[in-house]
Amino acid sequence: MSATPKPAKRSGAFTDEERAAMKERAQEMKTATRRGSRPTKEDAEAELLAKIAEMTPEDRAIAERIHAIVQAAAPDLTPKLWYGMPAYAKDGQLVCFFQPAAKFKARYATLGFNDPAKLDDGNMWPTAFALTKLTAADEKRIGELVKKAAS
Repeated sequence: MSATPKPAKRSGAFTDEERAAMKERAQEMKTATRRGSRPTKEDAEAELLAKIAEMTPEDRAIAERIHAIVQAAAPDLTPKLWYGMPAYAKDGQLVCFFQPAAKFKARYATLGFNDPAKLDDGNMWPTAFALTKLTAADEKRIGELVKKAAS
């Protein structure tokens, strides 16, 4: 007797992880609405650090380093949560974010940059980077990218 095959994902259907991320985003928006005004940078950072503390040890180690690098390279960026992920904004616009590997059961974490990031380099440039661990050289490059993105 053969094993029953797993049903194929329907086109347009969201995974459990995607639905969870959307629920987190909806909750973030409700929280912001209840506050009435923008949270202080300290409140936003506390929420971000609490989310990092919930991560797997591997993701947490990278997220903590990313947070420290962003703070050093672009202290004017405001920490925030975005779909339940650590993110950083300038003037209310999301510049970059850290997507833990475990969030979508990926084999690597991602450091991503949204279009307000000033990373333009000719007609084509990367906007996301896969991360499995961070070396000193990687951290230096991330610092340079974040500084350029926030400029």
